[in-house]
Amino acid sequence: MNYSSIMNFFLETIQVLLLSLWYNVESFIHIFVPKKKKNIAGEVVLITGAGSGIGRLMAQEFAARGTVLVLWDINQDGMKETARLAKQSGASRVHYYLCDCSDKNEVYRVADQVKREVGDVSILVNNAGIVTGKKFMDAPDSLIEKTMEVNTMAHFWTYKAFLPAMIANNHGHLVSIASSAGLIGVNGLADYCASKFAAVGFAESVGLELLATGKDGVKTTIVCPYFINTGMFNGCQTKWPRLMPILDPDYVAKKIINAVLTDQVFLLMPKSMYLITALKNVVQWKQASLLGSYLGSSVQVDCHTNTSLHYKLH
Repeated sequence: MNYSSIMNFFLETIQVLLLSLWYNVESFIHIFVPKKKKNIAGEVVLITGAGSGIGRLMAQEFAARGTVLVLWDINQDGMKETARLAKQSGASRVHYYLCDCSDKNEVYRVADQVKREVGDVSILVNNAGIVTGKKFMDAPDSLIEKTMEVNTMAHFWTYKAFLPAMIANNHGHLVSIASSAGLIGVNGLADYCASKFAAVGFAESVGLELLATGKDGVKTTIVCPYFINTGMFNGCQTKWPRLMPILDPDYVAKKIINAVLTDQVFLLMPKSMYLITALKNVVQWKQASLLGSYLGSSVQVDCHTNTSLHYKLH
């Protein structure tokens, strides 16, 4: 190693240490001084799976901030109701489209229609989700494939459709509604966990690509909540409700919007998930299994999912 290489190593190491110190100080300051919230009035917000659940609640929250809403779902009646509520909440305009996000060709077709009729999407919320509610060996191949198509592959197609305009403008926001099951494996949710792990990894990787290419105006938010009381996980119970509560949908929707407004990259709910995820990554496998048993990370879902229900969300 020559002198120049040694100096580069030394200088880059010092830079990393100093910036790391500053970022920690910055985070500490924001404990007491909230981050400034950006103005999203007039932004075009597209939400997949907007016909019910968290999708509907997010639509109302975005509407209250004067956005133009684009709703996607396979439930026409559900979307109509969401559109009505969004208009009441203050949306400047609301458009809704039938779209099966598991179908790549349909995503591209409807995306082109949105671009013609509404304009470029500047905030994309990938929210649609499905859960089979079956042990891995009991889950039909067709439902496993559908889980991956809706929970993971749909994100690829929506990014392909709407990200180019964001990159061209160096402006936009990509929101992935994933799950705590995308960070920690859960007994009884093998296919669901696989799909959500993939969704988290995909969103994080694309976010890093954007930073590496200088497109820092396109933000990423990855949301990893514990189970939410919307009906998707009927039958799920929490062993320690104070530590790991079943989450209230309104609370979750408000936290997601706040994360978008403050450009928060990772949002885990409840806050105990930050500690649990950190522990999972440092302890031995046997300890992780023991911790999982203690926390009750085994799921029996009272859910008879089928393709007609795959946008009943989170």
